[in-house]
Amino acid sequence: MIAFGLPQMLFALPLALLPLVARWLRASDVPRLDLRPADQASGIIDRALTGSGMLAIAALVTGLADPHLAGGTVSYRGKGTNLVLLIDRSASMDDTFAGLRPDGENESKSVAARRILQDFIAERPDDRIGIAAFSTSPMQLLPMTTDRAAIRATIDAQGERGLSQTDVGRGLALAMDMMQDASMLGSRAVVMVSDGAAVIAREVQEQLREMALEQQVNLYWLYLRSAGDKSIFDKGKPGEPDTPQARPERHLHLFLQRLGVPYRAFEAEDSEAVQQAVDEIGKLEAKPILTEHSVPRRDLDWMFYLVAALAAAGLTLARWVERPFAPRRPEPLMRSR
Repeated sequence: MIAFGLPQMLFALPLALLPLVARWLRASDVPRLDLRPADQASGIIDRALTGSGMLAIAALVTGLADPHLAGGTVSYRGKGTNLVLLIDRSASMDDTFAGLRPDGENESKSVAARRILQDFIAERPDDRIGIAAFSTSPMQLLPMTTDRAAIRATIDAQGERGLSQTDVGRGLALAMDMMQDASMLGSRAVVMVSDGAAVIAREVQEQLREMALEQQVNLYWLYLRSAGDKSIFDKGKPGEPDTPQARPERHLHLFLQRLGVPYRAFEAEDSEAVQQAVDEIGKLEAKPILTEHSVPRRDLDWMFYLVAALAAAGLTLARWVERPFAPRRPEPLMRSR
C-alpha cells in the first residue's frame, strides 16, 4: 500500500486542472477557429497536450508528497529453528584454549566463538534468533528476531571484558523464558556456549525442570574446554572427588541430561572443534519453521518525478515544433519625413 510522508502536499492536486482553463500555446490570428472545418487530428493533439500538462502537474505534486511503500515484515515458511544463543561472558572466556592471554597468533575462546557463530547465522537466514549472556548475572541482549543486522551487531558487541562469576543456572532459565516469543511452527533450541560452570541452587534446578518441559526445547552445550581441564565425559579415577563443588562442569552435564528434554553436549578444545560442533547443531536444527523477513521502505517519488519530467519534455517539444508555424508580426512601416 502506498503511503505519503507529506500528505498535506496533495491538497495542491487541483492545480492539475489549470491546463483546462489556461491556454499556453501561441494565439492564432484567425478570430473564429470554430468556423474552420473539423480536424480530428488537431483535436487529438490538443487533448493530448492538455492531458500532458495536467499529468505533469499532478505527478510533480504527488512526488512532493513523498510517496512510498511502507516497510514491514512478511511471514513465510522456511527451514531452520527458533534459537536462543546463551553466551558465557565470564573472564575466562577472554583466554585462549591454552588458558593464556591471547596474542597475535592465538585468538581467545570468545573471539573464536563469535567468529564461528557469525558464519553460522549467515548460512541460516530463516532462523528466529535471540541472544542472552551470563556471568555474574544473566542479561537478555536481544529478543527473538529475524533482523540479521541486529543479530550480527549483538554478537559483535560481546567483545568487552567479562566478569569473574558464572551464574549458568539463571542464564539457562532466562534463555528458556525467551522462548515464549518463539514461532508457533518450528523446533526450539537453546545453544549454550561456555567454558565452565558453577553449582546451581536447588530452587533454580526445579525452575529449569519446569521450564524445560513447558517450552520443549532442544538443549545444546558447547563446552569450550581449556588445556588441563578435565572432560565432562570423564568420570574420574576411583577415589577422586566427584561432587558439584569439585567438578561443576561434569555435574552440570549430568543435570542437563536429567531435564527430560533432548540434550547434547559438544566438547571443543580448539576453534576447529568449535566449527565442527556448530555445523553438527546446524544439521540437527534444520526443520520447517514459520518465520518472517523484514521488507524495507521503498521510495516512489522518483517514479512520479520521472513521469512529470517526460510530460514536461513532451510539452516543450510541442512548443518547439510550433515555432516555425507561428504567424509572424508585420514589419512596422517606416514613417516618411
